[in-house]
Amino acid sequence: MKSSLARTIVVSGVVALSGCSSVMTHTGGQEGYYPGTKASYEMLTDDGTSWGYKPFVALDMPFTAVMDTLLLPWDMFRDDKSVKARVEASERKNLATNSVIPPA
Repeated sequence: MKSSLARTIVVSGVVALSGCSSVMTHTGGQEGYYPGTKASYEMLTDDGTSWGYKPFVALDMPFTAVMDTLLLPWDMFRDDKSVKARVEASERKNLATNSVIPPA
């Protein structure tokens, strides 16, 4: 009975924590393939990331890669129309326009 309860708790914890970076990047409007794995890698190589947080990122990275693989068809066919994507496109357009106009 106790081993069954412990096993259930461990399995539910692993499922609840798996693919966190993938889920966060897909709901945040980031484009591209494997955005969660890229975000995890950037956190691992960034010197600004806390040493206490890096083991959790390293533990979650394989699960994030699996979740990104499962969401690959979604990444291939989605058309990002989020507010963030529209603002970034507008900023790129303004930057291109301002770079053509000579300074006064």
